[in-house]
Amino acid sequence: MSKQHYDHIRNNEKFHDLVAQQSKLSWTLAVLILIVYYSFILIIAFSPDLFGIPISNDSTVTWGIIIGLGVIFFTFIITGIYVHKANTSFDHLLQDVIDASNEHVNSQDAKTNSHGES
Repeated sequence: MSKQHYDHIRNNEKFHDLVAQQSKLSWTLAVLILIVYYSFILIIAFSPDLFGIPISNDSTVTWGIIIGLGVIFFTFIITGIYVHKANTSFDHLLQDVIDASNEHVNSQDAKTNSHGES
């Protein structure tokens, strides 16, 4: 890409919208992950007996195992949400920005060539 492309993209309102949407989603998901992870660690630190309770009277599986697997599953879900959003709306917005940049640069080149030929 040329400097004209980069300059046009930096000044494109859709590019700023894309960056804002990506940032907002990224920070939201990061905060959710941190809340889940730190809650898990805080429970282990301050109430470890809670995770040692069996899920039923006859079971050897404890709530700690279930909740630990839940944390891992939650991580997969959060990742899936981001990937889905990136592959749908973020990619479409990015393609709009690139197309607009190409149109702008091509029209500038056409103006330059038409003025140069006269």
